[in-house]
Amino acid sequence: MARAGAAAARGDHRDWAAARRERTRQLIELGGLVHKAGLVELVDDDRATLLGALLELAGRLRDGEAYGSVEAAAPEHLCARWRHAGLRAFHAEREAAQADPA
Repeated sequence: MARAGAAAARGDHRDWAAARRERTRQLIELGGLVHKAGLVELVDDDRATLLGALLELAGRLRDGEAYGSVEAAAPEHLCARWRHAGLRAFHAEREAAQADPA
């Protein structure tokens, strides 16, 4: 009985650890996207500026406000436009890596 209890406790811990590793990986990937977008260099690694920009972006999505436009844009249109731009950037990066395998 004690072994079964210990095995169950280890299993719970392993599930927790796996979830933690998954979240850590996600956060690292998100940080990589911020870097890949060139934001780190553009704001001279000022994390308060980055956070402020991301908070404004989130607010625009919540409010449906288009950047630099008086007209309101639906959040799904903004997300679709940004997704398309991101996919183009990933594709261009992939093509550049294949062209220069160094």
